[in-house]
Amino acid sequence: MTWTSIDTWIVVAGVLSAVACSIPGNFLVLRRMSMMGDAISHAVLPGLAIAFLFTGSRSDIYMFIGAAIVGLLTAVFTQWVNHFGKVEESASMGVVFTTLFAIGLVIIVRAADHVDLDPGCVLYGAIELVPFDARRIVGTLAIVVIINTLFVLIFFKELRITSFDPGLAMTLGVNAHLMHYALMSIVAVTTVACFESVGSILVIAMLIVPPATAYLLTDRLRVMVPLSAVIAAMCAVVGHVLATVGPGWIGYTGKSTNTSGMMSVVAGLFFVITLLFAPRHGVLSRQRHQRSL
Repeated sequence: MTWTSIDTWIVVAGVLSAVACSIPGNFLVLRRMSMMGDAISHAVLPGLAIAFLFTGSRSDIYMFIGAAIVGLLTAVFTQWVNHFGKVEESASMGVVFTTLFAIGLVIIVRAADHVDLDPGCVLYGAIELVPFDARRIVGTLAIVVIINTLFVLIFFKELRITSFDPGLAMTLGVNAHLMHYALMSIVAVTTVACFESVGSILVIAMLIVPPATAYLLTDRLRVMVPLSAVIAAMCAVVGHVLATVGPGWIGYTGKSTNTSGMMSVVAGLFFVITLLFAPRHGVLSRQRHQRSL
């Protein structure tokens, strides 16, 4: 494998996307709302489509606004269906995000002759094309990483207490509902920022899998958040390398596979390895401890 500047830009974009997703993803995992990340990552599609139809532009600001609005509406609709419809929370997420995602696909397909939005690019991303507009994409992702990091640092205490005990948070004067919707807004903005690199289907892997892996390795939230970011960055780097050289190992010399997809595969492999061999919470470690007892 010959490493070039193209590979560098792809890896940088992949690392920034993965880290940006993993930071808020920790609190989705702790709140047992992993499905909400999937819901928002799919449901913002109609926001993107409608924003383009109204403005005729794929400018980041319009896409951010459209995605953030629909992402926040996803959280609101989910809470509404859960509360007023007496529907279990995960089921209400499924109802809302599948409906919004389908609406987005219908809008894009029906307007395919008039809009410049590729459903395949939205779903699977196009990280291989990052070098052609590297400064804008990497700059946007870097800003999102900074925003997410500052959000967690500034509101760490509030996020922690509302994640573990929302009732106690309310008694202490912390508005759990406000923190919930702020987190959902951050997730929505992060999702649309990562569309061009990993796509709406694959962004969920970086939102959930690295934090879930870190969750198995530590019981301290202050360690879990940066650890998940490190794991996410490793998934991006290893995923790109395997996407480039991996096909040659099975006989497809000179070919490569989808980089963002391979990043998600590597994230899954890391999780499986951790699930089996984690020092305290791994399957083999627990079995060994039970046998010793």
